Amino acid sequence: MKHNALQLYDYHVWANERVFQHLKELPEETGRTEIISVFPSIHSALIHMFVVDTVWLCTISGDSFEKVRTSTAHLSEELKNKSIEEMEQLFSDLSTRYQTFFRNQQDMDTISSYHHPHFGTLTVRYSDIIQHVVNHGTYHRGNITAMLQQLGYSGTPTDYVFYLYSITC
Repeated sequence: MKHNALQLYDYHVWANERVFQHLKELPEETGRTEIISVFPSIHSALIHMFVVDTVWLCTISGDSFEKVRTSTAHLSEELKNKSIEEMEQLFSDLSTRYQTFFRNQQDMDTISSYHHPHFGTLTVRYSDIIQHVVNHGTYHRGNITAMLQQLGYSGTPTDYVFYLYSITC
């Protein structure tokens, strides 16, 4: 039986894909339109989500805080001019890297420690980190929906229950 954290990660990928499909149906400038919100644009929110997902994959893969910081330091700047289609591909590639990590794990409940110079050492299961990645994505997909509404567009449903309907019905 699939570990709950892996199903939640599948949901995360599904929900991100729904957002990208929806954004590609809207006028191209929608993602870059500046608004007063949590992020200055939808594109900025997507960049943030991608960077954080990347940070956590590097972290659970065993990279040190310093290595993660160094390897992701310029990532936001590198993504600034990417199109929605390019961002979608980057998210897809990242999910493939996550899936590779998952396949190489014997147990998603394995406990690991992560040191942060300001917050201290966090000792949790891999599944706890995946739960965080999923929650973080859900939160910011909600931001994107609110931002779309500010711009006069509807969002797309990405609730977990819709994912469950999509895989069981």
